[in-house]
Amino acid sequence: MHLNRFSCPAIVALSIGLLAACAPATRVTLLPQAGGTSSAVVVSTGQGEQVLNQPYAVADVNRRGGISTDTTTADQVRSAYPQLVALQPQPPERFVLQFEPGTSQLTEQSQAQLSQVITQARARAGGEIVITGHTDRQGSLEANDKLSLERAQAIRALLIERGFDAALIEAVGRGERELAVPTEDEVVEPRNRRAEVIVR
Repeated sequence: MHLNRFSCPAIVALSIGLLAACAPATRVTLLPQAGGTSSAVVVSTGQGEQVLNQPYAVADVNRRGGISTDTTTADQVRSAYPQLVALQPQPPERFVLQFEPGTSQLTEQSQAQLSQVITQARARAGGEIVITGHTDRQGSLEANDKLSLERAQAIRALLIERGFDAALIEAVGRGERELAVPTEDEVVEPRNRRAEVIVR
């Protein structure tokens, strides 16, 4: 049997070899991705193939290579395979911190929120953090690119000061390219002056 995974950056197939005489030789269950990202897996044998592209779709492969499909539920998967489900990585956590106009200085509210980011990051086994800085559309593209990177780097520096490994923290700037709230050029929009922090 062959599994071909596509449209999926992480592990999505739960493959279980079953020993009972009446059970399938192998069962593949497609698990949902964090954030609802689409995923799929192709189950292929000498007898044919099946594409699983919906969460909790199941392919049972018999000892002769025949494939039958079914569906299951999250509760049934947790009940049948608790140890395997426990091996799945935690989904990433996302935080949004906001800045004072034209600066890399956090707003007072976001300064208070930073402690929550630190607590959650310390609780993660991997401890990898990606910080993406953003701006509103006031100012030139070049200036906003520079400012967005400065915002991301400012958060990175704060985390490093709190003892996080610099090698595990990535800071990037996106300028005004990915607005949280679409606006016309030169419009001041506080919700766009932000850094998105992904802890995984």
